[in-house]
Amino acid sequence: MKKTGAKIFVETLLEHGVNTIFGYPGGVLLPIYDELYHAPIRHILTRHEQGAIHAADGYARVSGKVGVCMATSGPGATNLVTGLATAFMDSVPVVAFTGQVSTHLLGNDSFQEADIYGISIPITKYNYLVKDTARLKEVMYEAFYLATSGRPGPVLIDLPKDVQTTQIDEPKLPELTLPLKGPHYTPEERKRQLELILSLISKAERPVIYAGGGVIKSEGAEKALRHLAEKAKIPVTTTLMGKGAFPETHPLSLGMLGMHGTRYANYAVAKCDLLIAVGARFDDRVTGEPSTFAREAKIVHLDIDPAEVGKIIQVDAYLIGQAKDLLQELAEGIEPQGLASHEEWLLQIDQWKRDFPLSYPKKEGVISPQYVVEQIYEKTQGEAIITTEVGQNQMWAAQYYKCSRPRSFISSGGLGTMGYGFPAAIGAKIACPDRIVFDIAGDGSFQMNIQELATAVYNKVNVKVAILNNGFLGMVRQWQELFYGRRYSQTRLSGNPDFVKIAEGYGALGLRVETPEEVPLAIERAIAEDRPVVIDFHVDPEENVYPMVPPGGAINDMLDRKEK
Repeated sequence: MKKTGAKIFVETLLEHGVNTIFGYPGGVLLPIYDELYHAPIRHILTRHEQGAIHAADGYARVSGKVGVCMATSGPGATNLVTGLATAFMDSVPVVAFTGQVSTHLLGNDSFQEADIYGISIPITKYNYLVKDTARLKEVMYEAFYLATSGRPGPVLIDLPKDVQTTQIDEPKLPELTLPLKGPHYTPEERKRQLELILSLISKAERPVIYAGGGVIKSEGAEKALRHLAEKAKIPVTTTLMGKGAFPETHPLSLGMLGMHGTRYANYAVAKCDLLIAVGARFDDRVTGEPSTFAREAKIVHLDIDPAEVGKIIQVDAYLIGQAKDLLQELAEGIEPQGLASHEEWLLQIDQWKRDFPLSYPKKEGVISPQYVVEQIYEKTQGEAIITTEVGQNQMWAAQYYKCSRPRSFISSGGLGTMGYGFPAAIGAKIACPDRIVFDIAGDGSFQMNIQELATAVYNKVNVKVAILNNGFLGMVRQWQELFYGRRYSQTRLSGNPDFVKIAEGYGALGLRVETPEEVPLAIERAIAEDRPVVIDFHVDPEENVYPMVPPGGAINDMLDRKEK
């Protein structure tokens, strides 16, 4: 029986358990969209292709499954680029399909032709231009395998129109033989590394575990991390991507480290004698000036990707593999009675926590943005999925919303993509319809994909948006205040719309909040509403994110309010 490429495409999606696609159609994708018309796959029509890929990204992050999106050729495909780069930087399994002009037209500057294959090479884990319908099924199997295996990442498949319409005999299920990059050591060397790490743990008096997004992505690794930390009495700090890998209400939790991390997390890293990095890549927002990072410590690195070992920070020992497996191996290998005492170290950390808690000013009649985040935390009992935009809103959310389980804090970390949070919230809510989903947004970021209100309302995706409206591009303004003499060049958002009317225009509920007393009531009402809600919180316009490591500084040399 002969089948078109479009039919093979839809059947292969179903074989991979895909039940939701985020997309935007166009002429060269009509054969596929015609097949989707009768398929048992939910298609979410976003209002911009960037909205589609960010929604697929959010879906993938909270579900652990592959997020799937689709866009037409030319401008449709290029509108996916920011989302591909976002997913690539944060190791998110997304498979993106783009339409393309027919194969005989390639390279002729045809209508809506763009070389998305060439454009996307640096920002995808792998990509394909399919020129033969007989290869389509095999390519799709490879794409889903590559997106999820090893270190996850986005894969792009470019589909010329004639590949979709050509009929071929029923293709066989492919047998995948794709090799994965493995550890670059022998079994003997691995055994030596493991023994060295166990020895370092046993001798350390001031150890710290530094957990990144790799712990979230390795299913079950959060349990192994907690077991190791509690068994060895080692405090844990997480990156932005690692929020939720370790309960932030746990006595051993140090919260987030880095540029806007807690003082006690940064002090602990600066003074530790052993730093165990798990699923983290020593990003510059974490390390500050690399030569000053954890100078008193032996450094151990556990990661799925050999390329990350020694890339930025030289390490004393390492293991390559899934975070869950490696953490379990370490927990099994240690004996609590054989460990050096950590009593003085834990007392020191408790003292730092008392001396340097996260705090903010409470001005009469003025809404502090941190207070809004605290109230969202209280009213959701810490059980919501939080997505963020980028900037001050992102950092306040990271500081004041304590996560107790993985896949609950969704943010663009590596690329820092404004406009990410709202479409990602839509994808997250579709993946987890029974959980409350809040996008904590800035008034600048929210406007970058504000059109996705139509997507949320039409598809009855009950997401909540909390806009921390300060009338500025807040983080850029903060840097201008601190380092450029308060010269606010092009950071005032004069001409902001009435967000309540915008929400109502799309059919959502809009709420305006201008006093601290209204904050908890508005959040309670938003949670109670069974529809999308936008809450416009008018917050202190010149409130800053503190503490803060100045650019080029060491992470234990932090600015605070009194030091401005």
